[in-house]
Amino acid sequence: MTSSQEWLTELRGRLTELSPDDLRTRLSGSTSSTEASPAPIVLDVRERDEFEEGAIPGAAHVPRGFLELRIEKHAADRSSSIVLYCAGGSRSLFAAEALERMGYTDVSSLAGGFNGWKQAGGEVHRPTVLRGEDRQRYARHLVIPEVGEEGQQRLLASRVLLVGAGGLGSPAAFYLAAAGVGTLGIIDPDVVDASNLQRQILHTENRLGLPKVDSAAQTLRAINSGVRVNAIRQRLDRDNVDELFEQYDVILDGTDNFATRYLVNDACVRHRKPNVHGSVYRFEGQVSVFWAGRGPCYRCLYPEPPPPELAPSCAEAGVLGILPGVVGLLEAVETIKILLGKGDLLVGRLMVYDALAARFQELKIRRNPDCSYCADGVEFPGYVDYEDFCSGAGSSREG
Repeated sequence: MTSSQEWLTELRGRLTELSPDDLRTRLSGSTSSTEASPAPIVLDVRERDEFEEGAIPGAAHVPRGFLELRIEKHAADRSSSIVLYCAGGSRSLFAAEALERMGYTDVSSLAGGFNGWKQAGGEVHRPTVLRGEDRQRYARHLVIPEVGEEGQQRLLASRVLLVGAGGLGSPAAFYLAAAGVGTLGIIDPDVVDASNLQRQILHTENRLGLPKVDSAAQTLRAINSGVRVNAIRQRLDRDNVDELFEQYDVILDGTDNFATRYLVNDACVRHRKPNVHGSVYRFEGQVSVFWAGRGPCYRCLYPEPPPPELAPSCAEAGVLGILPGVVGLLEAVETIKILLGKGDLLVGRLMVYDALAARFQELKIRRNPDCSYCADGVEFPGYVDYEDFCSGAGSSREG
């Protein structure tokens, strides 16, 4: 039989403990070695209420009860340098022993814990934490390692501009709002028409004649009152595009005409914003992410718009009402991945969905080294007269 105090004494004699000064030195990269050692991974193993009162800057919160289950999210490499701390230095010793049993070879405990850190004059950071209602709403996100609390906070702080509140913008906006993207801007000059209701699910029969952005805002605020919706009843043009795009992190293209599509591309190139692209036509949909500096832009794929006989409008050719839901949701998924900084984006890849064949196909898109907008070393040539540029083309695929 061993008492807890005897066990702690044994651990203190066997495991490595760092003083607050030692940890501060290691975090600053100042060592006696000729080569600076990488900063250690610092893990706070206290309970949530303790962590919320203050923490060591840069520390990740992993409560002691979840440490073994979550450690690989923070340190997949068993040779990683890890420093654990609790309130007074006891729980972190037990945690360090557990990690050593799992095969981690460079684990230390902070002597005196967080209290000792504060008494030694260490810097204290008060973490930004989710409110109780947010923790309940986004509970299914919080248990995903790729999202978690940090990722959800990133989503809540993010800003996405949806160009168009139509077939593509509707499902994308629905799920971005539900996911907790903090600010959604929606720009669209049109009003709700009966022919929209077959696919534009933000709108309802009792809103016929209402501006689409106002209808969209009503729906989205009813889904998630914590999301800010900026309803912009304007047509996107050369005069307002720069001011608008500067305010947002990601641009989601749900347009239904080539003039606006090329404008969106050119402005995204200029501002180095990710352009999440989607289009649908009858039973076929396409999705990609155009991101200058990381991959091709829309002009690399389509330097010029096609002639009208090859691009009939949605009104002329029709579109399966469900199809924009599939494509718009894929746009929303790519947007979330961009905001979280996770996953393999559709940059340089065009995903094509054939609903009749129930088949997805992926096509590679290469950067055009001579692209007049995104080629290396090319100075931004400015905006053109997009209506004139696209005057030979009809409406593009549905937005």
